[in-house]
Amino acid sequence: MGSCKVTILLILLSFLHLYAVTCTDFEVGDDDGWVVPKKSKDGDQMYNQWASKNRFKIDDKLHFKYTKDSVIVVTEEEYKKCRSSHPIFFSNNGDTVFMLERPGLFYFISGVDGHCERGMKMIIKVLEPESLPPQSQNQSSSTTNNNKSGAVYIRAAAIASPITFMLLFMSFLGLL
Repeated sequence: MGSCKVTILLILLSFLHLYAVTCTDFEVGDDDGWVVPKKSKDGDQMYNQWASKNRFKIDDKLHFKYTKDSVIVVTEEEYKKCRSSHPIFFSNNGDTVFMLERPGLFYFISGVDGHCERGMKMIIKVLEPESLPPQSQNQSSSTTNNNKSGAVYIRAAAIASPITFMLLFMSFLGLL
């Protein structure tokens, strides 16, 4: 009977794993961080090239590390002008974390005069959530992006229902 309980518990834990939704923490600019790009042919596109190598999902986090600078989220028009009088988001603490809470485009610029014009700007495209086949709409999984931080976060709301289900099922079987 003891091995049966262990087997059922392992099956339930495997079931729970299927429901976990992962979110990735991206280090903007990798090891260089959020800095003015060095003068080069592609310097003004450094951050957009970095962004194009990654796939961003809802609830992923962008981690900006910098000194004597700032991070501003702006509109597309302000991005093109490299200035903002009404930023959507502003931070200048040197260690900014920005959560991507919706699909679509996000426009980032430096708030220091001249830095945006020298390439300290970036467009991030957050993908729409994947639609699941009808037979597995209650399951959600994703692959983890490769990035320098390697940090992965699990959304608690995504696993609340499976945990409740598992506890109720175990109570029903008399395992608790």
